[in-house]
Amino acid sequence: MLVEAAGRYRATVTLKQLAAAVQEASGITTTVPMHQWIGDVLGRVTDECQSRGEPLLSSLCISVQGSVGQAYADAVERARGTRPDDPDGHAADERLSCYRHWEADGLPRDGGTPLRTAHFTPARKAPARKAAARKPAATRPSSPRKMTGRPTAAAEATPTKPVQLCPRCFTQVPASGICDYCD
Repeated sequence: MLVEAAGRYRATVTLKQLAAAVQEASGITTTVPMHQWIGDVLGRVTDECQSRGEPLLSSLCISVQGSVGQAYADAVERARGTRPDDPDGHAADERLSCYRHWEADGLPRDGGTPLRTAHFTPARKAPARKAAARKPAATRPSSPRKMTGRPTAAAEATPTKPVQLCPRCFTQVPASGICDYCD
């Protein structure tokens, strides 16, 4: 499945798709949540690609959010000896190498460009803040508020929704109500 994706420029495979294909091809099914075993499968793919001197096919496998995740970084570190600081950026370059190596359909004549698939940018570490001593708020006797036409701070605060968790793997369920890992 991953080699097939490498043969189509900008093609990727989701973790869920790969997990289903692995179970179907092997004839072995499991009720163990995918996130508990798919990283081992991709680690073996990474090791095999490294032993053959090929680009890492595991870079083509992404979450529904478009990220390769920390399991990819772990596998790269084990295979190549260095851990990428930005796994999604590393995977984008590695995917391009896959498309070039397997001469992907649709690959531009100029060799293509890396595509970052994650829908977010990597978090930067915020500078450490010094704890500032806060003055206690002065209390005032309650009095009727004058209507100014502006919402009060309490009215501006939006109520937070409770987070829905999957009952099987205890990860946050997206708005669709379907767990990305279990369903």
